Amino acid sequence: MTAPSTFGLSTEARNLHWLLSNLVEEVPGVHSVTVVSSDGLMLLSSDPGHHEAKAAGPSDGPKGSSADLATIVSGIGSLTVGAAKLMDGGGVKQTMVAMDEGSVFVMSISDGSLLGVHATPDCDMSVVAYHMALFVGRAGHVLTPELRSELRKSMESDQ
Repeated sequence: MTAPSTFGLSTEARNLHWLLSNLVEEVPGVHSVTVVSSDGLMLLSSDPGHHEAKAAGPSDGPKGSSADLATIVSGIGSLTVGAAKLMDGGGVKQTMVAMDEGSVFVMSISDGSLLGVHATPDCDMSVVAYHMALFVGRAGHVLTPELRSELRKSMESDQ
């Protein structure tokens, strides 16, 4: 994993980067993690320095750039919110997509942002969901408009 440039960031932004890195490093089976704003822009990524397209191997994240996971998470989030409205299901808390070669988890953060995780097909889903919920609990109350703006600018400068 490429370490994000956290020099010059606020304490809150550095803490979110640290929490995100820990999620990837501490939870078995997690390949990559991203936080996407309510308008679909990537705010944080476990691999912000990875922007060139490459062929993905079994242990790599989605093919292409680190923005691919953010795009997938944003699309899944939008689709499930629409489905919940059509079904009068209320708010969407978590979505999980199990595939032959991996899993994608999407969890809502209180401000409308989304946390997305790409993991191995044999990961312990309950452990991944638990750690995602911990991240959401810790990040949700600090993800202010000002912090989202700072994170967005940081992601743009890393590109």
